[in-house]
Amino acid sequence: MNKQSFIKGTMILLAAGIINRLLGFIPRIALPRIIGPEGVGIYQLGYPFFIVLVTIITGGIPLAIAKMVAEAEGTGRSDYSKHILRSSLTFTVTAGTLFMIISLLLAPWITNVILPDERVYQTFVSMTPMMIIIAVSAVYRGYFQGKQNMIPSAASSIIETIVRIVCMLLFAQLLMPKGLAYGAAGAMLGTAVGELIGMFVLLWQYAKDDKRKPTAADAASYNHKQDNLHTPLQKRMVLKRLLSIAVPVTGGKMVGSISYLMESIITARSLAIAGIATSVATAQYGALQGMVIPLLLLPGAITMSLAVALVPSLSEAAARKDRATIHKRMNQALRLALVTGAPFAVIMYILAEPLCLLLYNNTEISGMLKIMAPFALFLYVQAPLQAALQALDRPGRALLNTLIGALIKMGLILYLSSNPEFGIKGAVIAIIVNSIVVTVLHGYSVSRLIGFRFKLLDLVKIASVMLIMGAGILYGYRHLPFNIFPWLQFLSAAATGVLLYMIVVFMTKLVTFRDLVRVPVIGKWFDRS
Repeated sequence: MNKQSFIKGTMILLAAGIINRLLGFIPRIALPRIIGPEGVGIYQLGYPFFIVLVTIITGGIPLAIAKMVAEAEGTGRSDYSKHILRSSLTFTVTAGTLFMIISLLLAPWITNVILPDERVYQTFVSMTPMMIIIAVSAVYRGYFQGKQNMIPSAASSIIETIVRIVCMLLFAQLLMPKGLAYGAAGAMLGTAVGELIGMFVLLWQYAKDDKRKPTAADAASYNHKQDNLHTPLQKRMVLKRLLSIAVPVTGGKMVGSISYLMESIITARSLAIAGIATSVATAQYGALQGMVIPLLLLPGAITMSLAVALVPSLSEAAARKDRATIHKRMNQALRLALVTGAPFAVIMYILAEPLCLLLYNNTEISGMLKIMAPFALFLYVQAPLQAALQALDRPGRALLNTLIGALIKMGLILYLSSNPEFGIKGAVIAIIVNSIVVTVLHGYSVSRLIGFRFKLLDLVKIASVMLIMGAGILYGYRHLPFNIFPWLQFLSAAATGVLLYMIVVFMTKLVTFRDLVRVPVIGKWFDRS
C-alpha cells in the first residue's frame, strides 16, 4: 500500500475534490430544470434529517480510524490496522442496520410531524438504504486515510459522483410524471446508487491491497503480537479507544447536523410566520441550499482535502511530539485554503448575476450569492482548523465552538426570517454570522493550544491580491469585446481575473515553484534540479 506525503496526499484528494465539485454542478444545473426549485426544495428538506442519522452512525468513526491507524503506523504497530478495521465495521454496520429499520418504520410520522412539508415522504424512504452503504464506506475511507494512502478515497469518490449524476438525473426524469415528490425521490435514488458503487470501489481496492505479500518486518510484527491481538480484552480495548475518539467528534458533527436540520425546519416555519406560502418557502429554501450554498462551497473540495490529510499528519507529528512539523502543516493548510479559495470568492461577488444566469437561468438568487461571497473565506479555513483540534485531541473544544455558532444561527434565523423585511435573507445573514463566529473560535482555540500564529503578512498579501483580481475582472467584463455572448463575456472576465491573480500570487511568493514541485503528476514540470 503506497503511503503519500502530506502535500501529495492533500493534492490527490484535492484533485478528486475539484473534479467532484465540478461534476457536481451538472445535477445542480440540470436538476432544477427537471424538477424546478420547488422540487429541489423537497429534495433538500429531506436531506438534513438523513444527515443527522448518518452522523449518529458514522460521525467521528472515519477520523478515529485514521488517527488510530496513523498512530499505530507511526510507532511501528501496523498489525493493529486490520483489527481496528474489523471492529469498526462491526460497530457501524450494526448501527446502520438498526437506524435504517427504525427510519423506515417511523417515516410517515417524521415526514408529517417533524418536517415542514409532507411531500418529503418518498424522498425520505428512498434515502434510508444509504445508511448501511455510507457506514461501510466511511470505515474503509478512514482506514486508507490512516495509512496515508489517499488514492482509494479519491478514486471511489470520483466514480461515485459520476454514477450518482447519471442515475440522479435519469431517475428524476423517469419519475417526474408522477409529481414533484416522486421526481425528488428519483433524484435521491440516484444518489443511493452512486454511494453503492463508490462502496464497491473501496472494497475492491482493499481486496487488491490485502493480497499484497507481507514484508519481513510485517511478518515479524504479526508473529510477535497476533496471539494477543484477537482476545476479548484486546477487542474491547480497541473499541473503547475507537469510541473515546469518535464520540466527541460525533458530538461536534451532531451539532452541525442538527443545526442543519433545525435550520431547514426553522427557516420554513419563520417564512410562514412572515406570510410566505409553503410552496414559495420551499422553493426559496431550495434555491438557498441547492443553488447558492453549493456555489459557495465549491472551494470546499480544497478545504476538506486539507482537513482529511491534516488529521493523520498532525496525529503522527503529535505522537512524536514534533511541534515544528505541527506548525509547518498548519501554515501550509491555512495558506493553501486561503490562496485557492480567494479567487472563487472574488468571482462570485463581482460576477454574481451573470454566474447565476448562466448556471441556473435565474438572476433572482444572485443577491444572496453576492451577500455571502465575501464571507466565504471564513468557511474555507474552518475545516482545517477543526481538523487540527480533532487531531490534537481537543474534539470537545471544537464541539463547544460549533454549538455556540449553531445557537447564534438558529436565534438569528428565527428572529430575522420571520420578519417580512428580511425573509430568506434573514437565513443568509444567520449563516454568515455562524461561519464567522465558529471560525474565529476555532482559530483562537488552536492558537491557545499550540501557540500557533498565522503570518499576518500572508493575510495582507491575500487581501491585496484579491483587490487586484477584482479590478481585473471588472475591467474585463466592461471592456473586453465579448458582450454579444453573455457566457463568453463572463468567461473572458473571469479568466482575466484568474490570470492576473496567479501572476501576483507568484510575485508575492504566496505560492512558489518549490510548492508546485510537490504536486503529483505536474510537479516534475517545475522541478529545476
